[in-house]
Amino acid sequence: MRILLVEDDALLGDALQAGLRQAGHAVDWVRDGVGADTALMAEDYAAMVLDLGLPRMDGLEVLQRLRRKKNSLPVLILTARDTVDDRIRGLDAGADDYLVKPFDLGELNARLRALLRRAGGQSTPLLAAAGLTLNPATRQVEHQGKPIELSAKEYALLHALMQQPGRALSRAQLEQHLYAWGEEIGSNTVEVYIHHLRRKLGAEAIRTLRGIGYVVPNVRTIESDTPDHETN
Repeated sequence: MRILLVEDDALLGDALQAGLRQAGHAVDWVRDGVGADTALMAEDYAAMVLDLGLPRMDGLEVLQRLRRKKNSLPVLILTARDTVDDRIRGLDAGADDYLVKPFDLGELNARLRALLRRAGGQSTPLLAAAGLTLNPATRQVEHQGKPIELSAKEYALLHALMQQPGRALSRAQLEQHLYAWGEEIGSNTVEVYIHHLRRKLGAEAIRTLRGIGYVVPNVRTIESDTPDHETN
């Protein structure tokens, strides 16, 4: 998933970007409110992680402008403003969740997964389709009950497809999920990853709809015994 990270602290932003990428996300990082507002107009994101105390435009104003445009993008606020009134203002402005600094990266990732599930209409974390299961909490993939080793990009592509049941995603849409700003994209990168996934999962795991894109058929969510958290 492609995430917009808005954080002006260089050390914290760098750590968050690295942690979110390790969790399988493509991350665009901006350091002020004006940059966030511009990015939101230019790109489509799965979610935003938003600091409040930003230069040039406060995070609350960024959020309010987003909601005035009827944009329902999931937003997780990160802030040192820890009073009840501060939390109320953030939630009333349209935030979906609120995390006070300092925080644990594992909790941030778990909260972000929960936001993405709810946005996708999923009540449980485990995705399944025709003998294939994927657990976003552990990033484990199994085919016919056997664990499958995937590269980070292979996993991200499969996850993007399985999060949108039966919906074909074009190459451009998949590139949006896989790559952040500044990352080089080869002319046939998506096709190469699709080929690798089919070789590992079987030819029918991902179908091509010519002229439209790629689809994983018959995806459903199932209950998982794995708690939705990470250890860091």
